[in-house]
Amino acid sequence: MKLFKVIYILAALVIAANASSKVEIDACGASFPKAVYADWIEAYEAETGVHISYEPTGSGDGIVSAVKRASDFSGTDKPLLPWRLERYELTMFPAIVGSIVLAYNIPGIGDNELKLSEEAIAAIFSGRAEFWDDPRIIKHNNGLKLPHEPIKVAVRSDGSGTTYNFTYYLRKIDYAHFKKATKLFDWQADTIGAKGSSGMSKTIEETPYTIGYVDFSSKKKHHLCSAVVENREGKWVLPTLQSAMIGAKYANLDKEKDFFGVIAYQEGKSSYPIIATSFILLPKERKAKNREIIKFFEWAFSNGEYIANKHGFAMLPEETMEDIRDYWSEKVL
Repeated sequence: MKLFKVIYILAALVIAANASSKVEIDACGASFPKAVYADWIEAYEAETGVHISYEPTGSGDGIVSAVKRASDFSGTDKPLLPWRLERYELTMFPAIVGSIVLAYNIPGIGDNELKLSEEAIAAIFSGRAEFWDDPRIIKHNNGLKLPHEPIKVAVRSDGSGTTYNFTYYLRKIDYAHFKKATKLFDWQADTIGAKGSSGMSKTIEETPYTIGYVDFSSKKKHHLCSAVVENREGKWVLPTLQSAMIGAKYANLDKEKDFFGVIAYQEGKSSYPIIATSFILLPKERKAKNREIIKFFEWAFSNGEYIANKHGFAMLPEETMEDIRDYWSEKVL
């Protein structure tokens, strides 16, 4: 069945194959998956000659660009509700799954040495835990010498899908202090604003006693330390590729609802709780260009797993990718 769908999609896509000897695709949006997209694009261009430019301007800008038709496709980590897609004549599908890690810079504390419970995480990001030796943090870190230093919380200053997914998670663990998931949050903690995933990573890297939220690939690139966190089942888990894949397995992304859904805080004893899906937005009316874009994502779904895994991202479950191919046939091509 899968082979038939792939053949059908490729047959539909071949209509535009000879429309131009040089295909150019301009895109922008979510910075969360930028490392994966950059390597996918490089490999795809080497194989096909198609040039794709993807600027990681943030999910907020990605959504605006999609609405204004300022790009051929847009990336966003904040999904749009079906009625909004209808209003702006857009289609949307998920592309990749990744972890959001709690990265810290505490002199003397190494990678994966710090444990953060749900109680501690909520206290830090709500501003109720002001020092690193707060009892809520010390409780699960008896072997660490946590200093009596103010906690500096790094947050995104731009409209960020990563912030949206992280505040969604915070809302799940502490609704009293985080009543809304949003791309720009009114933080009550002592915060340092940073633009983009790279800006966040550099801020944490350069500022002692800081903690913030970044994608797993940024943690790896900047050699940041990240916390072991308590998951929904009360188990301690690391942000690994395997734990992200386990969490993604429980996600419910419904084709009939344009795949709208936030997958953080999933069940599973080994699930990492702060995971996110990155989505692609396409304008309905640009059929010819959309065919070229779908060719790229079909290639990525079929050939891009090694690249995604290298950056700590997980591919979507096979059944979800099958639903996406159906969605392309029904709504995009």
